[in-house]
Amino acid sequence: MSARILVVDDVPANVKILEAKLKASYFTVLSATNGYEALEAAASGSPDLILLDIMMPEMDGFECCRRLKADPALAHIPVVMVTALDHAEARVRGLEAGADDFLTKPPNDLALFARVRSLVRVKMMIDELRARDDTFRDMDAHSGSGSAMPELAPKGRVMVVDSLASRAKMIERVLTEQLPVEVTTASTREQALDAAAKSEIDLFIVSNRIENYDGLRLCSELRAHPNARHSALVVVVEDGAFETIASALDLGANDYLMRPIDENELAARARTQLLRKNYADCLRADLDSSVKMAVTDGLTGLYNRRYAEQHLTRQLQNTTTPTSVALLDLDHFKLINDTYGHPVGDDVLRQVADRMREGVRSVDLVSRYGGEEFLVVMPGTDADEAVQVAERLRQTISSAPIVRLDGSESIPRVTASLGVATHTGPDGSVTEIIERADRALYQAKHDGRNQVLQAGNTPTEIVEVA
Repeated sequence: MSARILVVDDVPANVKILEAKLKASYFTVLSATNGYEALEAAASGSPDLILLDIMMPEMDGFECCRRLKADPALAHIPVVMVTALDHAEARVRGLEAGADDFLTKPPNDLALFARVRSLVRVKMMIDELRARDDTFRDMDAHSGSGSAMPELAPKGRVMVVDSLASRAKMIERVLTEQLPVEVTTASTREQALDAAAKSEIDLFIVSNRIENYDGLRLCSELRAHPNARHSALVVVVEDGAFETIASALDLGANDYLMRPIDENELAARARTQLLRKNYADCLRADLDSSVKMAVTDGLTGLYNRRYAEQHLTRQLQNTTTPTSVALLDLDHFKLINDTYGHPVGDDVLRQVADRMREGVRSVDLVSRYGGEEFLVVMPGTDADEAVQVAERLRQTISSAPIVRLDGSESIPRVTASLGVATHTGPDGSVTEIIERADRALYQAKHDGRNQVLQAGNTPTEIVEVA
């Protein structure tokens, strides 16, 4: 795994030692000798992880970490504090400043590299979500607040897994007292996996000492579980169990606690993991919403033209059965807008879209093709079946008045004209089949509107519909 690591320490020898170890493991190393240099290097060097000393002149590591986390462009970069301070108060202070972990000098190599690999994996996942988020923003198809880390509360559902009830209850008490979380406990592997299957757990805190089962194996199973793969995972181990810590982090654990557990450190680590989980969830939700925006029409909720044409392309390429399309255009729609106003016209488009959804089969795709024009893609449908679907749509649209959403008035009757074309392959294209449907639609409107006409097999042929 390759990554850029920023090492910050005012003692050159310490920088050289860490630099040599990291480069030997094929990491790219940047360095800074004080907090101000660290902030500048973080902004210009785009590191994937920062190893930050605490005891530095002018600006200590705590203040440097706070400033990093206060910068929206840098807040997502993981920070590990590396210091000679080896007491719970310093660890809690570092975690509360925004650090992801706290390693004591000289750091155990096994724990150090496992932590680096673990946090780099998290950073790369966040970077990918941010990149996709930014891509949709560039496409003007973004619905979220941006990829900067927002202010979030450390809320969520926590499950404590430990076969010794007293240990689990202590963790439950601390978390419910210090964080706005809902905590449940499990004493066996089966209970933990069953809870994961029934609902999403934001944070699992798993003891490595579960009666009759290996706690690390449970960590691996949870990380592979569909409902828990995005959950935060903290493993509880014995003090100094660096091999266990390294194994847990390599298996997908996000963090660890060592016994005896300091209550404030427990709360601080849980808070950090919940905040990071909530941030990733926000990015995924933004991405899902942006994907929806990119392929749907904002007014009607139907698929948009770009998605419909891509879908039709796949249908024509991947099937040997007939595929039909229907182009539908609302009759005299300009008159509706001129008479009632554009807000009423929007109401008409929304209700027509709803009626079209109800009038097609589950395999058919309905899209807004532009303005008052709609496209229906009907896979596995021959010409006769396609005409039947189109005729049903025509009748469904005109069967009842369009009622204003505010209930103030209604439009007595809205009608539509439709052109149908069928592709039987293997020749032809999306452009060709839509052009044939468009010619049939044009003829239907020319011949009096409120009817369905079918395109023939030649470019200009129009077939009368019985």
